[in-house]
Amino acid sequence: MGQKRTPGLIKRGGVWHVDKWIKGHGRLCESTGTSDLDEAAHLLNRRLAQLREEHVFGRRADHSFRQAATKYLNEHTHKRSLERDARSLKSLDREIGDLPLARVHQDSLRPHLSKRLAEGISAGTLNRDLAVVRRILILAARAWRDEQGMTWLETAPLVRLLPNDGARRPYPLTREEQQLLFSELEGHLARMALFKVNTGTREQEVVQLRWEWEIAIPDLETSVFLIPSAQVKNKTDRVVVLNDVAKSVIDSVRGEHPEFVFTRASKPLTGMNNSGWKAARRRAAARYEETLKAPCPNGFRRIRVHDLKHTFGRRLRAACVSFEDRQDLLGHKSARITTHYSAAEITTLIEAANKVCQEPSRKSPALLLLRSAGTHVSAEKIGGKGGNRTLDPGIMSAVL
Repeated sequence: MGQKRTPGLIKRGGVWHVDKWIKGHGRLCESTGTSDLDEAAHLLNRRLAQLREEHVFGRRADHSFRQAATKYLNEHTHKRSLERDARSLKSLDREIGDLPLARVHQDSLRPHLSKRLAEGISAGTLNRDLAVVRRILILAARAWRDEQGMTWLETAPLVRLLPNDGARRPYPLTREEQQLLFSELEGHLARMALFKVNTGTREQEVVQLRWEWEIAIPDLETSVFLIPSAQVKNKTDRVVVLNDVAKSVIDSVRGEHPEFVFTRASKPLTGMNNSGWKAARRRAAARYEETLKAPCPNGFRRIRVHDLKHTFGRRLRAACVSFEDRQDLLGHKSARITTHYSAAEITTLIEAANKVCQEPSRKSPALLLLRSAGTHVSAEKIGGKGGNRTLDPGIMSAVL
């Protein structure tokens, strides 16, 4: 004999769920979180009583986490990391999507976190998930209001991030490590990496760099790039100053494509952290001990594209470039207006940027582009595995 049927409750996956149409409220669909029918019926009755109180006395309405997550995604379509947030919320939805916001807190999140950690998901990845949850709860408690004018949540609970002792630390490259790594990169990646390590630009700033953003400065016989705020992480227009090496890289690709500065086979790129980068990193790590006469550090084995920006910043600091000039050169947000420079200020920034390519020896930051993987090539060619572009004469004088 089957279990008696209770109106408004259906069993799915061994758990009772509420599925009931309520006058003045609409359809109520949420999980009771229990497989016991009597307990589920009790929770349903309590939920119905709560809704009646809300309707009669104007008490705060109960919204599920799924409703809040949907509202968050709809309101943040402009956010660059929206796709990443959507993936986080999708994984969370299976565990807490039906929960009322008031029941979303550290303890109710713990089963999801334990399960994901057991699956091998890193603490850093889970912390990004928790950051989205925390943001949603804060918006629900401070910004979002129901028809009664009340916030979706009375107060936002404290959601702590997981300890992340294994977080990947930045790994600035030495000159010798740069030469080893870049010698393994394909031609288009080598040019982008060399530009990046001499300008402190972010990966997507390099990938998306357009000729229309170049501004000529005839008095200084150079140019700068003004990257619009929509393409910059901190949403502020960014001026990219070119030192001698960066300028020569730009000159070497001029005319290859009508729109994008860096391309591969005349086609735009989507990123640098691809299979080509990872394969070059593996090859460089395999050659590390033989080439540099020291064990290969883990940081080098896992070197990231973003570490090139850290390398530029570290070299500026080592060259005693002022904090303010480092901020401007790295594109960090500051209280100063950093898109309105005089010729004198641009000159100062160029001189500061050039300090990272002035070497006491002939181990230049671009000399590595003249060697393929373990094989000498002619000085007229650029790049490693896939490099076969003729160098502009200007780049030779700038880097040798």
